[in-house]
Amino acid sequence: MTIRVVQWATGSMGKTCLRAVLDHPGLELVGLYVYSRDKVGRDAGEIARKPATGVMATDDIEAILQLDADVVLHTPQIDACYDRHNADICRLLASGKNVISINGHSYPQYHGARYLQAFTDACEQGRSSLLGSGLNPGFITDKIAAIGSSICLEIEHIEVTEIVDCRVMQNPAYVFDNLGFGKSCADLDPNDPGWEPAEILNGMYSEVVAHLAHRLGYPLERVETDHQVYAATTDIDMAAGLIKRGTVSHTCWRWHGIVAGKRLITQCIHWVMEPAHLHNPDYNIWSVRIKGLPTLDISIDLGVPEGYPYRTTPEQYGVAGSLINAIPGLVAAPPGIHEVPLGDVYRARG
Repeated sequence: MTIRVVQWATGSMGKTCLRAVLDHPGLELVGLYVYSRDKVGRDAGEIARKPATGVMATDDIEAILQLDADVVLHTPQIDACYDRHNADICRLLASGKNVISINGHSYPQYHGARYLQAFTDACEQGRSSLLGSGLNPGFITDKIAAIGSSICLEIEHIEVTEIVDCRVMQNPAYVFDNLGFGKSCADLDPNDPGWEPAEILNGMYSEVVAHLAHRLGYPLERVETDHQVYAATTDIDMAAGLIKRGTVSHTCWRWHGIVAGKRLITQCIHWVMEPAHLHNPDYNIWSVRIKGLPTLDISIDLGVPEGYPYRTTPEQYGVAGSLINAIPGLVAAPPGIHEVPLGDVYRARG
């Protein structure tokens, strides 16, 4: 059975997902939503740097809602506020389309019954399902850390650390506004929940921590933050612009899941424009460390084989793979809010 897909947004991540849909023999692209006016009316193939498809990009959400589609890959750029895209997602769900989002929604139960109700009502109206997936959320904490715990007789603490080299990022607004690079370290408090980068990420990664606690059966008391920023040791001229010496060049985001008054789960993300403040500049993307009986240490890196024609990072391919492999299970699932399953494995094509 061919599954009909709408691709929502075509930034660097969206274009990677769009190509993955076009390359998959079991998927049919039936719609393409874009935010940029200069992309409206262009063929999806042109945007993806592939042959023409006959599917034209639109910024008309009503046109997308009217499509006969099974699933929407929802990949817009993160932006304040965290719930900014909720209304669009609910309209898609209510129109009968399953939605896979890369911008959170991995465990919306964390935000309370009122927050959750809009999603559950939309799913009920459209007989549809919502899934938050990707790499983080969606893979490293939701799957790998959970699977690692399966060999433990006791668990004292779980820490998942991610380190991302952000120098390849090209969108100035995303780098300097949404992620907080280039700001004066003295003029900001990264733990201020009203600071835009913190507001976005707290919403997303509190869900990740809460989901792992729920998955392992722990009663979570709260999620507390312990964010830090580090100053550039020199001027950094990168794709999105100039980060001046002394301004933020490295953000370390930490969320701690408190259980029985202690930190049981720590989700840590380093976004770096220079490696100067890392303990080990020779790093992998992820590490999972479980202190328990037995202890467990996992390190994971990603790469791209030679010869691929696109300026696409391994992380972008990984996110696209997570979404593509989640589609069949979500389409077949009963309506409702779904947690990332442990077993969305690659399926043979054709």
